[in-house]
Amino acid sequence: MIRVIRKWLIILLVLIGGGFLLLRGAQYRLTRHLFPEGTMIAGIDVSGMQDDEAATLLSERYGSPVFAYHQVEHVELNPSDLGFTLETEMMLAQAQDQVSERNEWLRFASFLLQRPLEPIEVPLQASHDGEAVFSLVQSVSGLLDQPASPAQLFSEGATIRDGEAGFITDVEASVPILEDALYRQENRVAKLVILRQETPEISLDLLADTIEAKLQGFNGLGSVFIMDLETGEEIGINADLPMSGLSILKIAIFVEAYRALDGEPNAEQQTLFLDTATRSSNYGGNLLLHLVAGEDNTYKGTDILTDSMQRLGLVNTFMAVPYDATPPGYRQTTYVTPANSRSDLEVELDETMQTTAEEIGTLLSMIYQCSKGGGALVALYSGEITPNECQSIIDLMVLNEEGNLIRYGVPDGTPVSHKHGWAQGTHADAGIVLSPGGDFVIVEYLHQPGGWLVADESFPILREIARSTYNYFNMDDPYLPREIIMRSQIDPNDPFSELREENSTITSPEDEVGDGTDDETAGSDGQIQGGGT
Repeated sequence: MIRVIRKWLIILLVLIGGGFLLLRGAQYRLTRHLFPEGTMIAGIDVSGMQDDEAATLLSERYGSPVFAYHQVEHVELNPSDLGFTLETEMMLAQAQDQVSERNEWLRFASFLLQRPLEPIEVPLQASHDGEAVFSLVQSVSGLLDQPASPAQLFSEGATIRDGEAGFITDVEASVPILEDALYRQENRVAKLVILRQETPEISLDLLADTIEAKLQGFNGLGSVFIMDLETGEEIGINADLPMSGLSILKIAIFVEAYRALDGEPNAEQQTLFLDTATRSSNYGGNLLLHLVAGEDNTYKGTDILTDSMQRLGLVNTFMAVPYDATPPGYRQTTYVTPANSRSDLEVELDETMQTTAEEIGTLLSMIYQCSKGGGALVALYSGEITPNECQSIIDLMVLNEEGNLIRYGVPDGTPVSHKHGWAQGTHADAGIVLSPGGDFVIVEYLHQPGGWLVADESFPILREIARSTYNYFNMDDPYLPREIIMRSQIDPNDPFSELREENSTITSPEDEVGDGTDDETAGSDGQIQGGGT
């Protein structure tokens, strides 16, 4: 009896086991097309999913927006806009290949025992447009960056605006961070690299930018040179271009005349210096060339002056012909210099006398340094020119009250040791400003080829360049613009008429080149002929 029971129990167990296997086999066949347990595609678990379900999940994860954070601000980005392409079919095919390579009975056993085999892993396969990512980061940078801003100089209202710290995007460093976020199926956030910028230090570059802005509206050429006489720092805007010497070269005449003197100038010589400096007398300037020459020969004086400028390194500065002179046919009337040899010149030059803003500014700095007992003049001409004589030149040019140029760009009472000059198409001023905040050299030229340069246009620009320069050196106590009263009656044929009304000491170009009483010519022997002072 027990044996019979045991037999039926075995049969029952076999039937139950067989039924279970049949049932699980049927279930296995139903799930055979699904990815087995432990299948990872692009870092996403797709176990038990069909191809289309896995594809949808992959697309949802990697097609979701990426958030690019720029500090607290963020921009939501569509991956497709960055050229992101997910190789879904290729990844699914690779996963299916790995499944099909497995032994069918092992797969069934794994299903039956619910013990997964070695996981199937297919790495992410995708691509993107690197240029699109770079362009996007640049766009975000342009939209949200706040670069540090330097201080600014103004002519209207408040003259100084303080600089501010800021921040900018490091585009090169941010691009790979954004690219990495594209390839993550979670935490699709890219924190762009932001660089802090401190408030820029105030430097002469600030002044250069301000001056260039003032010159933008001028229909001609501006040439400007500024030097900080304490530090020696300098800026130049077209400062190496050749310019007509004008009466600016009388500064060089003063240097050479004092170098030729033995001791203090006598009364007659003092008158010549004063007349040349304050009335811009061409006649007086030529008589000082006699002093330079040691005889009554202006041409010899110009030769000595030109040679001296060359020795000082001012290779673009020369005077070949005295003021108002008609040179003899055999006389050299010009010099070839590095500046006037340029092929790109658009400057109409007086061929007989030239300089550059940089060189006349350098000469002024030499005079200033000489007055302090040092510099190139003292080194080159030791015993020929003294600190007291250089100080006399500075004091002499302080007496020049002509010119609505540098002097009108600084507060009343500020000493300006300067020499102005103008001709039909060129207006200029060059000097040393002795300001409370620091002494500086300023040389400014405006040139308009092919016509008459109108003072109503040029003088305000030159004046405001001087004001900006003064304010740079005196930021704690800047000079606010004075109110300019425009006259209702201005002779359109005389651009200097308004200035004569504002300042009775101002002269026109005609006054500077001779007014009938100071007229002079030079004979073929270089002798002065004409009136006297």
